[in-house]
Amino acid sequence: MKGIVHSFQSLGAVDGPGLRCVVFMQGCSLRCAYCHNPDTWNTSGREYRVEEIFDKVMRFRPYFGKTGGVTVSGGEPLMQWEFVAELFRRLKEAGVRTALDTAGIGDIGGARAVLLSTDLVLCDLKFSGEQDYLRYSGGDMNKVTEFLKLTETMRIPLWIRHVVVPKLTDGRDQILKIAFMARQYSNLQKLELLPFRKICISKYEQMNIPFPLRDYDACPEEKIQILYKLIEESR
Repeated sequence: MKGIVHSFQSLGAVDGPGLRCVVFMQGCSLRCAYCHNPDTWNTSGREYRVEEIFDKVMRFRPYFGKTGGVTVSGGEPLMQWEFVAELFRRLKEAGVRTALDTAGIGDIGGARAVLLSTDLVLCDLKFSGEQDYLRYSGGDMNKVTEFLKLTETMRIPLWIRHVVVPKLTDGRDQILKIAFMARQYSNLQKLELLPFRKICISKYEQMNIPFPLRDYDACPEEKIQILYKLIEESR
């Protein structure tokens, strides 16, 4: 079985617990206004066999320790769910911890197949309402909630992530709604607020496409800490 891979990160520390080998799959059906990787949108790229990826990531196994492992990200990995499901199955058989970094958009049956061999899900909850989901990402919020419910049903530990964009997703009511939505899932382990950055602008320029949030400010770390405090006080 073959899959189209965008790139690899040998020892990532922000895509799940511990040190992780991260596999970035190619292809995404969303067009998020703050996307940092527009070069992953299309489905062209180098093909790899599952065995090639398995052998590649296993070289880093000595560094995984007690909490690390392999994260498959994107793009949107569920666009190639057959490949990811087989890779995760192989990794689990070898005793390697697996994490799926996804927007929760894709075939729900395919998602179920992937989750059978998944130890942790990192899911983006991009906006707090259906209209914003459609307007700023082109996605269907109902599909995301369906996916999140599936992770709960299958009892897969869940981290929910939300990108904080000043004057777009950082409003008090929006943040509290995101927190409320996240807490509805009994398998939730963590809610992560990720600061919006603009280091991706050069990619958009190279691809000759406009960056929708060029005129928005990056999010300072102090803002993230204020919002975490707001969430904690709302419990």
